[in-house]
Amino acid sequence: MRIRIMLTLLIYLIVQGVLFGIGMVIVMATPLEEQADVLVPWVVGLTFIIAVPVAMGIAPRMKAWREMRSRRRTEETRL
Repeated sequence: MRIRIMLTLLIYLIVQGVLFGIGMVIVMATPLEEQADVLVPWVVGLTFIIAVPVAMGIAPRMKAWREMRSRRRTEETRL
């Protein structure tokens, strides 16, 4: 369980940064730029919230991939 939490935290930082970047590009590179003073705090808040379930969905898959990869290496060393 501890590895899953650590993976989730690491992935959360990456996912939040990517979502923030996408949101800022959408706000600043479109006609929405006129309302940036209102929309930027919304982008920050939404990415802060949306990144949690996304990271929680990715973490178990990464853990399973890591375990599968380590099993393959173990089997290869036995041969």
